[in-house]
Amino acid sequence: MNISVIICTRNRHETIGQAVESVANCDYKGFDIHIMDQSTDKLTENIVTELAGKYQQVCPIVYHHLSKAGLSAAYNTGMRVTTNEIMAFTDDDVIVPADWLTQIEKVFEKEPDAEMLYGQVCIPTDLTDEVKKGIIVPALEFTKYKRLSLKEGFQVIGMGANMAMRRSLMDRVGGFDEALGGGGPLRSSQDFDFAYRTYRFGGVIVLAPDVKVDHYGTRTPDQWPVTMKNYGIGDGAFYGKHIRCGDTGAQWMLAKRMIVSRAREIKRALKSGVWQADDYGRHLMVGYREGKAFNIDPKFRLYQESDKGKMVVTESNAVTAAHQKQ
Repeated sequence: MNISVIICTRNRHETIGQAVESVANCDYKGFDIHIMDQSTDKLTENIVTELAGKYQQVCPIVYHHLSKAGLSAAYNTGMRVTTNEIMAFTDDDVIVPADWLTQIEKVFEKEPDAEMLYGQVCIPTDLTDEVKKGIIVPALEFTKYKRLSLKEGFQVIGMGANMAMRRSLMDRVGGFDEALGGGGPLRSSQDFDFAYRTYRFGGVIVLAPDVKVDHYGTRTPDQWPVTMKNYGIGDGAFYGKHIRCGDTGAQWMLAKRMIVSRAREIKRALKSGVWQADDYGRHLMVGYREGKAFNIDPKFRLYQESDKGKMVVTESNAVTAAHQKQ
């Protein structure tokens, strides 16, 4: 099967080259790479253009510039401009192994009814010392192969830095919610929302531990509270949207998130003797309230603009100067 790889980026010229090269070096036949660039300068375009020439005998590398920022909008545009049966997604601060696309193909061949997969997003070994010093690397590491479906159950899990799906899913689910995700007004959780809608519409999602990537996107301890705030806003808006659609499952998931957050606050207070609000938990209801400003498309459960809710651009999920693979 042919695969289209979609990499969304914005002002990350420090790492986009190594991300693209790692995909181009995959030991797989029949794939192309599409760069969805929302940068404010030409640095990324210049790097991608050079790599397109370097790897022209290996795979097509196609550059697209988008004038408006927003991760979900970039995903949706990427899905529209590609044509292959399978679409694989990774980030501009990720390194994929040579067998990444081969492992993705294996999952879809093994699971003909699966429409989406999430793989592991690992902390690179060459960042071990940085992590010991306090640098935070968002990751998703798991060992158990698992199917999620209406029959088998669902859990909120997955990172857009390592996911793939069949093209047919976009038509059934309606694409990513452009109010959610980095750069969008509701800041994050576009991947959770897409997976949940896939589940609610009867799709099968696979958690595949053999599909691995290394994540070089890092946060400092000073940046982490802002990241958790954005995660909380996005998750609150994600759950709130489905609750407004009468979804009791989403209502229960939000309640569990809030209980876990409060338990974390209590545990910290007992340990330190000082009450410290949980940055994630206290923004769940902020996201819930902000989401109520938007209308909802009932068919696909997508946020829509209203008089109060607009698809404005936000600079969410700030990271440190990007780490490069050593």
